[in-house]
Order: sequence, then structure tokens, then C-alpha cells
Amino acid sequence: MRGILLGCALVMASASLFAQQAEAVITYGFKNNGKESRGEQQLYIKGKQVRLAPAGRQTEQQFLHYGEKASYQVLNSNGEIFTLKKSFSEYVKPELIPGIDTVAGVPCKKAKVFIRSNTIEVWYTNDLKIKGTPSITVAPGLGLVLKTIRNGNSETYARQIEYRAVTAEELNWPANKGKIVDEPTYQRQVIESRYTTLPIFDREQISWGNAINNPAAETLNATYKFAGGTVILKKVKLPAAKPGQRLFAELAQYSNGDAYDRTGSVFMIPTDKAVTFLQGLQQGAQALPTFTARNGKKYQGYVTTDNYVAPLELMRFFTPFGVRHFNAQARIKGYNWADSAVYKQDISELLPRLQGEVWIGIYIGNYDKGGHKASLSFKYYPGYDGEGTTENKKWIMPVFNSTNLMEMAGQEYATLFGQDSLTVTVDVPQGVKNLKLRYITTGHGGWGGGDEFNPKLNEIFADGQKIYHFFPWREDCATYRLLNPASGNFGNGLSSSDLSRSNWCPGTLTLPVDIPLPELAPGKHTLQVAIPLGKPEGGSFSFWNVSGVLIGDKE
Repeated sequence: MRGILLGCALVMASASLFAQQAEAVITYGFKNNGKESRGEQQLYIKGKQVRLAPAGRQTEQQFLHYGEKASYQVLNSNGEIFTLKKSFSEYVKPELIPGIDTVAGVPCKKAKVFIRSNTIEVWYTNDLKIKGTPSITVAPGLGLVLKTIRNGNSETYARQIEYRAVTAEELNWPANKGKIVDEPTYQRQVIESRYTTLPIFDREQISWGNAINNPAAETLNATYKFAGGTVILKKVKLPAAKPGQRLFAELAQYSNGDAYDRTGSVFMIPTDKAVTFLQGLQQGAQALPTFTARNGKKYQGYVTTDNYVAPLELMRFFTPFGVRHFNAQARIKGYNWADSAVYKQDISELLPRLQGEVWIGIYIGNYDKGGHKASLSFKYYPGYDGEGTTENKKWIMPVFNSTNLMEMAGQEYATLFGQDSLTVTVDVPQGVKNLKLRYITTGHGGWGGGDEFNPKLNEIFADGQKIYHFFPWREDCATYRLLNPASGNFGNGLSSSDLSRSNWCPGTLTLPVDIPLPELAPGKHTLQVAIPLGKPEGGSFSFWNVSGVLIGDKE
């Protein structure tokens, strides 16, 4: 009996006849808030074996075996097969509700399941030979589930039941179950199989004063160290961007001997001009374009020029006070120190600059032979079906970066503010519109009068007109106390890591601010950053690390 569409008019005699069949294909549809949704899913039933074929992109196969009263989830992750076998008794037990309702012409009993704060109503029958559920977690042992409603508004319902022989190809029962694992292990594998991870650095030491032996040539996938070992650099080959794709940078860091909070930066070196920041690392800061500020100091490599592009900052982070290395030396009841600091940031909008062979670096300023250990990976997440099918073309130009990545190789601290502004001339090409400035700023100078601990107004000007101003300030630093075992403790009960700071906290990221520039048309423009710098005190001084990237749409 083939292609039978069950409707409300179906007579009970037909249902009795169907009950003798043990093979079927059930097609489910979806509704949200009473309205039909796109997509459908199938259930392939062959005796006591069932395959669930959910709608949308899937990274695993799902099966039910009613003879064994167990579910199977099978995952092929990078060529390795993992299987989770789970007894029906391990799933949330449904609460049975009195009464009979008719669903798709079939008399159904009703139940209710509570899963992770979600209330799921279930309509099912156990009078038929066929059994199954459209969701592997929802009442797999009840019988045949024909309808579910989640939280009163998201409905999955049987649209068609086709009683017919199910082929071996449709059932697709796994011949190779690979490695049987527990549920936590399996769920981790499922999550990681959904995206692509590209390792850049793996527990590399970033420290000061140790011997450095760099490869002689510019070798792909080799780690280079510069600025006394406080900068690590690698030339890597990145994949081409795909429409709708998301890119995240993830960095894990812990102390390898340094107890202090340090400025960190993940950056990319543009190589599309005659002079590059790489030359500065290789030859010294004097190889970079330099300007002299009103205070008489020379500042190297800060701004983009006609023949040089400043480093593109992907992520600004700040190390905590001695996480991992000093955990055992600072034992406090109830303080479970973190094992490492993990920083993760969406850098999808920078994807057009992160393709092909590029130089990626990490800087952590420190003066310690042990220093820090850091791992960096790029994680590529696919877009949803139909998302971003048209390529969104972007123009991306790093225009300034005053973070002195070569701090330990003589690159000047950004002390020009106060007497001067950071000024750069940019040339916006024809066909670029909807410009914005991706701006990152942090203030430094760690004494009572220093800019680390005093809010300072940041003002952004375009062609002499103020377009944006704000006080970059963080008041949530105490949230991250358990990342900071070596933080100094004060008589009033606070720790150094708890103190509010100029847009940063030890153990956290500093996120960029997007500043719209809709009035900037193609052509030459001048951008300026003005900050009232604090006065020096003895040997202490204030400075500001600011970076800016222009991003626009290309026609």
C-alpha cells in the first residue's frame, strides 16, 4: 500500500489495516506560531530499526533500535567515526496525560516532557507496529510520535505516512560504528565537527632574553621570534572566504613565569606596499616610516602612508596576573584559580584581508625569561542554508596602530597625545561607500595619576570635524578575579586586578568600537585621534595604544 496521505477524514478501519504494516516512511512538517515553516524531515522505519533524517545541515546520523530499546548517534568527524549508544531509559521520562486526540486521522494519546526548561507536548500512539519519533531526545520509547509542540508555539507534525518497503539505502543502517564513546565526549565531537579549526600557534613561548634562532628564509608555517622574543610570527596559508562564513580568533594564554598583567595583541602584517612592518621586525624600528611629534619624539610605524600599511590588529587582549604558574603559590579557600585565560572574538568583518598567504603575529610585552605560553587558532563557521549567498565585498584598510608591538626592540611608546593628535591621511578609492572606523583604544600608565586608572576622553576627527567621542572605561574587572592568582591584595579587601581601568581588565579582551563615517566619499581625507594625556611623574609616564581600520562596502 503506497502513498497514502492520512487526513482527518481517514476511517478507523484503514488505521486498523495500517497497524499490520511494519515498514513506512513518515514525512513531518513544521509550524511556528500557527504558520507553516519551510522544510520537512523524514522517518524511515523498517521493523525495529528507524533512521531519523532531520531537516537542514546535519553532521551526524541518528537511529533508533526498538529491539535494543536504544538510540544510536553516529558521527564522521574528519574521517574518524564516533558513536553514542543511549538507552531509552536515559532520556527524560514523559508525563502521561489522560485523553485521546486525533492527529492525521490516527487516535493519539498525549504526554508532556520537560527538557532544559522547555515544555514539549507529545501526541503518540503505541497501537501500531511502526514506532519512532521526529526528535531523538523526545520520548523515543513511547511508540510512534506524530506531533510535538514545544513551548506552545513550535510544532512538528506528521504530514504524510507512506506504508511501503524501505530500502537498505534509505535506512542506511551503519555498518561501521567506529569508536563507542560516552555522551560528553560525543557531544564535544559533534560541536567541533560543525566548523573548521586552523591552528596557527600551539603553546608557543613568548618571553624576553632567550636565544633566538629564526629560519633563514621566509618559510611557510615556521615560527619566528622578534623583539627579544616578545613577538612571535608565522606565515600561514588561509582559505578563501565563503559567502555567509564566520571567522573567530581564539587565543589561550597562561603564565610561564611572568606574574604581571601585560598588553597583548594578535595582528596581521599587510604586505601590499613597498615597506612592511615585517621589515621593521627584521631590520629594526628605524626601517619603518617615522614622524616627529610636537614633543620632539620620533614615532615609528604608527600610521599608514603611500608606501606602508600599519599592522592590522585582529584582537587586543591583556594577560592576567600569573594564571596557572602561580596558582599553587596563592592558595585561598574557595578560590579555584583558572587554568588559563581564553580569549575568543568574531573577526568575520576582516576576512577579506585574511586569505591566502599572510603573516600572523602575537605580541605580549614582558621582561621575563619564562614569560607566557600562548596558542592561537582560527575557527571557520559555515553560514546557514541560504545565508550570504551573494558575496558581500569589503574594502579594508588599516590606517593607524600605536600599539608598540616592537616595544622590546626600541619602538616608541605612544606618548604623543596631550601635545599632539595622531593624524593620518587616507585615500578612499572610487566605488567604496558606507565607511566605518573599527577603533580599539586602551590607556596606560600604572600609577595613581596615570591614564590606566583615570578616564580620558577619546575624540575622533575627520577632515577637522569631530565625529565621535567617548570615555573608554571598564568597571567590571573584579569579575575576573579567579584569573589573577598573583594579583596584589590591598588593605581594603580589593585586589589590583579588581580595579577599574581605561578600557581593559587583566585577563580579558578589549573590544573594538565601530564609528560610522557615512559622509566620507571617495578621495583623500584626514583622520585624527585626540586624547588629553596625563603628565609624567618621575620615571612614570602615560600612553595610549590605539588602532584603527577603515571598512567599507565595495560596489
